[in-house]
Amino acid sequence: MSQVSFSVAHKRCVTSLYRRALKTSLDWIIDREAWRRKAVEIRARFDANKNVRSIKHLRALLEDAENELRKHSHPDPYRSPGGSKWERNIPPLPHITIREHPH
Repeated sequence: MSQVSFSVAHKRCVTSLYRRALKTSLDWIIDREAWRRKAVEIRARFDANKNVRSIKHLRALLEDAENELRKHSHPDPYRSPGGSKWERNIPPLPHITIREHPH
């Protein structure tokens, strides 16, 4: 694999990982100010490794990051149907009856 194609593929992989890390943190932290602090922390972690050039070390970093992302994924993440932010799909409590109203 040439150095140029590796760089492009690596950049896409890191960008995807970074975006998924931000979205995963947003599933857990609903307060925007608290989430922003977490986003800055995530960015700092990525920036700390931006000068790593060893392919072996890069692979290890990416694998560790993917594992951490899987470990911290939310069991009920926010959904965005139709491109708009949506609330969590919480099932109704067993004692609540949902009735349709006639129109």
